[in-house]
Amino acid sequence: MGGHSIGALLILCLLGLWLPATTLAQRKGKQAKPKDDRVYLQHADELMFDMYGPNPDAQIVKGKVSFLHKGATLTCDSAYFYQQENSVSAFGNVKFRQGDTLSLNCNRAYYDGQQQMMSARENVVLKHRKQTLYTDSLNYDRLYSNAYFFEGGRLIDGKDKLIADWGEYNTQTREAKFYYSVHMISENRDVRTDTLLYNTRARVAHVLGPSTVTSGLSVVNTEDGFFNTETDMAELYGRSTIIDGPKEITGDTLFHDNQSGLSEGMGNVVYVDKENKNELHCGYMQYNNLTGYGYATGRAMVMDYSQPDTLYLHADSLKIYTYNINTDSVRREVHCFDHVRTYRTDVQAVCDSLVFNSADSCMTMYRDPIVWNGGRQLLGEEIKVYMNDSTIRLAHVIGQALSVEKVDEKEHYNQISSTDMKSHFVGGVLRKAEAIGNVRTIFYPIDDKDSTIIAMNYLETERMVMNLSEQRQLESIWAPKSKGTMYPLTQIPPQRRKLKQFAWFEHIRPVDKNDIFEWRGKSEDSKLKIEERHRAPLQTLEPELSENSEISENSENSENSENSENSENSEISEISDNSDNSDHSE
Repeated sequence: MGGHSIGALLILCLLGLWLPATTLAQRKGKQAKPKDDRVYLQHADELMFDMYGPNPDAQIVKGKVSFLHKGATLTCDSAYFYQQENSVSAFGNVKFRQGDTLSLNCNRAYYDGQQQMMSARENVVLKHRKQTLYTDSLNYDRLYSNAYFFEGGRLIDGKDKLIADWGEYNTQTREAKFYYSVHMISENRDVRTDTLLYNTRARVAHVLGPSTVTSGLSVVNTEDGFFNTETDMAELYGRSTIIDGPKEITGDTLFHDNQSGLSEGMGNVVYVDKENKNELHCGYMQYNNLTGYGYATGRAMVMDYSQPDTLYLHADSLKIYTYNINTDSVRREVHCFDHVRTYRTDVQAVCDSLVFNSADSCMTMYRDPIVWNGGRQLLGEEIKVYMNDSTIRLAHVIGQALSVEKVDEKEHYNQISSTDMKSHFVGGVLRKAEAIGNVRTIFYPIDDKDSTIIAMNYLETERMVMNLSEQRQLESIWAPKSKGTMYPLTQIPPQRRKLKQFAWFEHIRPVDKNDIFEWRGKSEDSKLKIEERHRAPLQTLEPELSENSEISENSENSENSENSENSENSEISEISDNSDNSDHSE
């Protein structure tokens, strides 16, 4: 009896000591759960050991094999499970799953649980969200979320496909890097390069090194370019070139937005049109191929080599406007403004601004235009030049027209002044010249035998037509109701040597293609003054003006008109007297 009581008491004491210890241990376990880095074998149909085989430390598992490690599962047909090394060699239908966004399939793989590294081989398919990577050799680093392939691979991202010899893909940043023989194929773009960085989230590809990008008929050559495959935008750096059929543009920086149609170029931009044989050089340009609007500035220069001799044109800025674009009635206007200078060996010109209209192939020069052709200088308030293809057909000088040709080095100049002046060309050669309205001429005939000046002929008329040969020799002159005087060289009055409107601007003339950038304008006193039309008195009504004062003003105008008429009559009389003197001298 006493023995049983003592035994029961001892059991109760032991239970009292053990229960608090167990509860404490459970509480401690809940407060600090040990970190588990082990790879667990979840299932296998068969499990065995082969102490004498090639892998004596491995558990050989077969049939619906499944492993678990840090939230990821690995399934296969068979495997060597190295429990002590915390690693697995998997074979046959290997499938690795990590969360809901990543899966990896292959024929065989080795998984290191310590390093969290998966080495997958043969028919590897890595899927992450919308991206799929195909290769035969891939290493996946779970710690840094990087997948590497090194024996060729291709990444499919929607409609974009990338192929390369070596590359990597990060499942966190969703950025891919491809190296060596890189080929990217998208819906409307084909990229070939040696280095390509691709952000699958932003859908932006960055090529580095010599690269070629083909889109339809357009070819891009660059060494540093960004392409957005979703918005179809491109940014090119490092002296890139875009070739679009017969047209190409090169610049230090080029931007293109296919949706808006806007293209921009910066830094020594060169635009070449091989079809029309011309080029544009500038520091900055933009062009919208949807609207046909373009702008260029920064030492802008146009070169036209459609003719045997190249024409060079410079202006501070150029603009192009396109009307009725993408229709049969399309036409364009090119505006060149501020400090326009052109040079070709046979013709040079300067003006403040210039407009070319493709509708009538007319080039209009504004504000003190001057044109030189050989030893001839042409100027006026406005000059219109009409082209036939690439050759000049007609030159029309409007307002205060003046033509001056230097005959020799002794300050002898052939001169024509009129209200308007027209020059007609055949095959680019001047064949006919017309002077219309208040025509005044000074002409020095030349002896055919010794090419010396014979005399000076001064002529006044309302219209004059001159016909020239193909060698630009004067063939005939026609002038109705003309008055003139022939002066021997020794009897030329000083006031008759030059017309009142005479001006010679040889110092302004461009001397070569580089001189077009050096602006030398007229002095203020030599610029043409636009003559405004006089308004009739009835065009301005002033209520406070009395009837007497209006009559007085009209009388004054009438008197001024008479004085002007008398002055003109006296001038004509002087011409007539000079004509008589000339007859006597002959």
